[in-house]
Amino acid sequence: MGELRNCPTCGDFFNFTGVRDVCRKCVQSEEEQYQVVYSFLRKRENRAATVERIVEVTGVKEELLYKWVRKNRLQPAMFPNLGYPCDNCGSITKQGKLCQSCQDDLKSELRTFEAAKEFRETIANSDKGAYLSDKK
Repeated sequence: MGELRNCPTCGDFFNFTGVRDVCRKCVQSEEEQYQVVYSFLRKRENRAATVERIVEVTGVKEELLYKWVRKNRLQPAMFPNLGYPCDNCGSITKQGKLCQSCQDDLKSELRTFEAAKEFRETIANSDKGAYLSDKK
């Protein structure tokens, strides 16, 4: 069973079941806007349009375009200048939640952390030496 939520677009109540994140009325409105954007992008001369150009011509909000690209309704393979903001730095990426630069930075930090952890474990183990004394 779903839960009762406010639609983030219009504020009306709707039954959230996990399938849609907006109410039925807003879903229909978004679908109409999607058809406008898709028919614009299907024309050969518009396939390389940027997000700014699409917003300018169609009047659709950037957030909706980003949402459709994230959900693969508008695929960057077909429309090369489309993407969505990186969750970390905001630069445009075409896959995943982080851009390549942020992924590389994160991997580097993880390698540094693992090396430091391994070094601390080596130091801790070297301090646990046993000493024997010979009584004669």
